[in-house]
Amino acid sequence: MDIFTSSISMLEQALNYSALKQKVIANNIANVDTPNYKSRDVSFQKLLESSLSNQLTAYRTDRRHFPFQNENHLSSAMINRPSSYNENGNSVDMDKEMSDLASNQIYYNAITELISGKFSSLNTVIRGGK
Repeated sequence: MDIFTSSISMLEQALNYSALKQKVIANNIANVDTPNYKSRDVSFQKLLESSLSNQLTAYRTDRRHFPFQNENHLSSAMINRPSSYNENGNSVDMDKEMSDLASNQIYYNAITELISGKFSSLNTVIRGGK
C-alpha cells in the first residue's frame, strides 16, 4: 500500500505547487497597473531544494501512520522577475501572465485527473473489483 500513499503524496505536492503558482499569477495580473510593481514567479528548482532540505520527520509509533511533512517552504520559492516593461517601472507582461495562467490550468487539470484515477483505483480495490 506504500505505492499509493507515496504517489498520492507526490500528487498533493504538485497540487500545492500549482495552487501557489496560480496565486502568484493572479497577484501579478491584479497589479498590472501598479507603479513600480515587480512581477513575481515561482521557482520550481527552489521549491524542490527547499522541500528536500527542510523535511521534518516525526516519530511514528505504527507503520500505518501518515508521515509528518513540512509545508511551510512554499513561500521561499517565489522570486522577483528582474526586467521592467512599462514606463512606470511595472514589470508585469500581461501576455506572459495569461500564457502562464493557461499552462498552469492545464497542469492543474492533469494532476487532478491523475489523483482522481488513483482514488478510483483504490475504490475499485476496496469494492473487490466491482
